[in-house]
Amino acid sequence: MQEPKHFGAVDPERVRRTLRPQPMHRKVIVRVVSKALIPYILLFGLYVQFHGDFGPGGGFQAGAIFAAGLVLYGLIYGIRPLRQAVPGRVLERLFAGGVLLYGGTGLASFLRGGNFLDYGVLLYDPIHARHEGLLLIELGVGLTVACVLTSIFYAFASWSPED
Repeated sequence: MQEPKHFGAVDPERVRRTLRPQPMHRKVIVRVVSKALIPYILLFGLYVQFHGDFGPGGGFQAGAIFAAGLVLYGLIYGIRPLRQAVPGRVLERLFAGGVLLYGGTGLASFLRGGNFLDYGVLLYDPIHARHEGLLLIELGVGLTVACVLTSIFYAFASWSPED
């Protein structure tokens, strides 16, 4: 015998059917707009990376913008195509490379007789050395931030309530 339905009764099966999220890759407008915007987002991340020593920006901001472009790709087209484009192994290696680039620049200046991260001793001209050292440091930070944020997205995207 069925329980009588009264005002405010909720059928869980009906709620599950109506609230089931539709995959974003089926939405044509979102797909077309994101396909047009993602390259510009990545390009803007590179601009912020390499313009950061002349104005606002730098490695952290550039890494976050670059990761945002990758996360947008993953949200629209799915985690599987993003993992095919940028595998986790590549992220791990680039993450380690960014940390090594940062630490290696500091160690190189230390071994050349300066303080840790004293860029002035890296090249023949202290002014050029400071510019190049800062560029290397910011590149290391940008790589690390982009890879860590994308890895965090991978971790959350592959999580399921059953875990």
